[in-house]
Formats: sequence, C-alpha cells, structure tokens
Amino acid sequence: MNNFKFYTSLILARAAYLGIKLLSKSGGTSFAGMAVLKYYPHFLSHCRNYIKEKSITVTGTNGKTTTSGLISHILETAHQKVIHNIKGANMLTGVANVFALELSPGKKFDYSVIESDEAYLTKLYDFMPSDYLVVTNLFRDQLDRYGELATTAGFIQNAIDKNPNLNLILNADDPLVAAMEKGKNTIFYGFENVVYICNYEHSSHAPSETFNCKCGNPLQYSKRFFAQQGHYFCPVCGYKRPVSDYSADVIVHDEFSEINVNHNSINYKFKVNLTGLYNAYNALAAIALSFELGLNQAEIQKALDSYKSIFGRTEKRTINGHSAVIQLIKNPTGASEVLKTVDLNSNIIIAINDNYADGRDISWLWDSDFEQLKNAQKSIITSGIRANDMALRLKYAGVPENKIVIEPSIEKAIQLVSKSEEKTEKITILPSYTALLKINKLKLKK
Repeated sequence: MNNFKFYTSLILARAAYLGIKLLSKSGGTSFAGMAVLKYYPHFLSHCRNYIKEKSITVTGTNGKTTTSGLISHILETAHQKVIHNIKGANMLTGVANVFALELSPGKKFDYSVIESDEAYLTKLYDFMPSDYLVVTNLFRDQLDRYGELATTAGFIQNAIDKNPNLNLILNADDPLVAAMEKGKNTIFYGFENVVYICNYEHSSHAPSETFNCKCGNPLQYSKRFFAQQGHYFCPVCGYKRPVSDYSADVIVHDEFSEINVNHNSINYKFKVNLTGLYNAYNALAAIALSFELGLNQAEIQKALDSYKSIFGRTEKRTINGHSAVIQLIKNPTGASEVLKTVDLNSNIIIAINDNYADGRDISWLWDSDFEQLKNAQKSIITSGIRANDMALRLKYAGVPENKIVIEPSIEKAIQLVSKSEEKTEKITILPSYTALLKINKLKLKK
C-alpha cells in the first residue's frame, strides 16, 4: 500500500473541497473524491483499515438513502462512530469524497454505512469488500442508463459473487432480490400483513409488471402489496417466497407506521415516524440489520423516535412560513407510492429534469400513478426542464387544464406556492434528482 499517496490524498481532498466551497461551484459531494481518485485510483483500498467493526453497504433502486440513513442513525444513537455518505452521493467519487474528507491518520470509525449505486457496487467491492449488504428492492429505473431489471440485478449479483464473505440482508417480498440469496449467509425480511388506517387512497392505478420464476413460468401472488412486492409462488415448479427471518405486520397511518416484528418467535413492536408502506420496508430492513449487529429493541426505537428525513426523502421544511414536504420521485414504482401519500389540499409542485443523473428517458412519467392527483384542490405547478411534458401527463391523468400551471423556473415555482399570507396552506414538492439538488441550493425563506 502506498501510504504516502494515501495521506497526500487526504490533504488534496481538503484543498479541493475548500476551493470549490469558496467558489460556490458545487455542494461538494463528489468533487474532492473525483480529484482523489484521479490522483490515486486505489485510495479506497486503504479506507477499510479505518473501520474497527463492520462495513455495511446498502443498494437497490429505491430506499437506499433512507435505509442507510436509518442504519447510520441507529448506530450513532447507540454511541457508535459511523462514517456515512449521508448526502446520497453514491458512485465511487461520492464514496471517496466522504472518506477523504472525514478520515485522518489518527481517527477511526466503528462502522461504515455506504449507500451504493447499483451499477457501481461491483466497482466499490473491487476496493472495499463489505461485511453486510442490504438490498431494498429492484424497480425499473433510468432505462437509458441501467437497461431492464435483469441488467440491474446482474450488477448487484456480480458484486455479491466477488465478495464471498458477504452477509446479505434481503427483501423476501421482492422476487428479484430474494433470488440473490446465498444460503447460510442470507437473512430475509418481509411483511406478512399490511393494514392501512389512513386518509389517502392506498390502491394504485399504475400498471403491474409480470415476473417469471427461474423455471420460466409467471409468478402468481397470494398477497401483493405494491409493484412486485408480496407473497409470490410458482404453480408449476413450486418455488415460493422464502420464509422471513424478520417477518412483520404493519399498520400504515397518515404520518407514521406501526411495525410488529417477529424474530426467533419473539415479537418486537416499533413505531416509525415516516409515511407510506415504502418507508415501512426501509425501516424493516434497518431494524433487521440492527438486530444482526447486536443492538436491542430499546436502542433501535430510541433512534427511530429521533430520526429526521434527509435530502428530499419525505423531508419536512418551512418555506416562507408554510409547512412543506419534499419527496424525490424518479421511477414508476417509487413515484406511484409517493403519489398515494400526497396531501391533495396542499399547493403542489412537480419539478422534472432530464439531466444525466435523472436519466434522459422520461417515459416513466407515463407509467407513474399521477391519476392520484386528479382531485387536487389547488393548482398544480409543473416545473423544471420537462415542465411541459409533466403538464401533458397531468392532463391525461385527469387533472383539469385550468388547474395546471407551467413554470419552468423551479425558484419561481416555489415563490408562487409560498406567496400566500395564509400560513396554514401547505406545500408539496415532488422533484426529480437534479431538481432536488437545485432546491437544496436555493436560499429559501423560512
């Protein structure tokens, strides 16, 4: 190992970060990492030496940021030192960035919790093998970049195959994820029953895909929660959803969920202050891993009670005196689940970009359940680079044309919905990824 280059990299990273912040050119989530990897491509190989206990990675098309954020917060609440790419920069440059800025020769962490892009996971493992991998789900996402689901699953499987000591925490309810199991090194989590006690419509108008068993025949479902998530089986070969090591019942309320987890014939009850079934899945994944790491129910619940959403994942803000909720949308299943939870009495902005990080292909808008918004009480503002495309989608979803307002400037769109003197009016903002980055850079008046 080249210690000189490694330590020089730490100095270079801090200089690069300081420079870019002074120039106000970026949020600084990847630039220092990019500079470090260009100077010393094997930088990440050294970083595992600074983790005393376990290295944890989280991947999947949806829920990576929330799940890794929950895991990190649970560990930190239990007084562990954690290094975590909390801002969601999950390619190699983003991972290198957080290590380069946080490490120092005399400083070590108990755990690393790294959110990884699916396509970059195998590259990450070339340098930093992991002790645990949590896989959340596999939904269609950025078809122009990833291709179909089999391609995305292949990226993750390749990473698993090159990391023989890896322990897997897999979503049993997703047949594509469950198929990645590797015997005794696999722990499954999943829901047995889902009950809704909420004001929003929990059914979906979005089309459901058909998934085939390994034998080639279509899977059938005895319970289907959303998308391909549920209790599946093959009537031909007998394959079925694996038994969950952490099986749970969930009651979904408007603002929180109650999760009753069964593990080794012992029941544990948790309250999670996040909206939607999709976030209940994220929480269950984090709970399962936390138990595997030796934490107890009280430690986990204490962290769940104090967890605050980050970076547009059911993020709550105050904008010009109005309560606002910001929810990232980026693919059909994720968007459809978010749309179920939207307050139809709020002022709504949908900001869609088609930059590289968003995916150039925006056909996912037509597979997302925007029909959930047809009874919105106030105008819906479409914004971003593809504001016109979004407006057209809302028209076909049944939203009256006189309620659709097109304002490409995201800043001006936010000004429109926050100008009311009636501070009880709420705001919902649904941005794509780079639109979310734009919002986070804006100096919004509280």
